[in-house]
Order: sequence, then C-alpha cells, then structure tokens
Amino acid sequence: MKRLSISSLCVLVAAVATMALLTGAPVADAVDCNPSELSPCLPAITSSTPPTSSCCQKMVEQTPCLCGYFKNPEFKPYVTGGKRVAAACGLTVPEC
Repeated sequence: MKRLSISSLCVLVAAVATMALLTGAPVADAVDCNPSELSPCLPAITSSTPPTSSCCQKMVEQTPCLCGYFKNPEFKPYVTGGKRVAAACGLTVPEC
C-alpha cells in the first residue's frame, strides 16, 4: 500500500473541503443573542395575544439563544410566556 506524504494529505484535505463548499454543505451562521430582538414578541409573551409573524420570525432567529434566556434570572418572569409563544410559532422548545 502506498503511503501518502504530508503534502499529498494536505492537498486531499483541501480538495475535500472545497468539494463540501461547492456542493452547498450548510455553514452555521453566527447568531447575535440579543433579547431586545424579541421585542415584537413582548405583547404575546406577557398576555394571551397571539404572536405576530414578525414575532415568530424573530423567535426563529433567536432560537439558538433561547436556553440562555430561559436560564437568565432576569428573564424568569417571561420564561413561561416565551415557551408558549415559541410553541405557537411552531418551534420546538429546547430542553435546557
């Protein structure tokens, strides 16, 4: 069996990475976890008002941040409403 040199291995790794990029392999976008982004949801979170489409859009964008918000003691009064709104927007509420 022929052994690959370091330079051949580097070329192989670069080729595989290039193929992944060209085939559209998903790349994670960074999310700015900013609770003020959920301000369109405040009426729905604090009352029985159904969430608006802009609220649901923001909720989807902030989904990776929800556990952090749920664990923050400052947001404790809003957790139940936040989970209800997330579910109403069709999101799977994360287990934190």
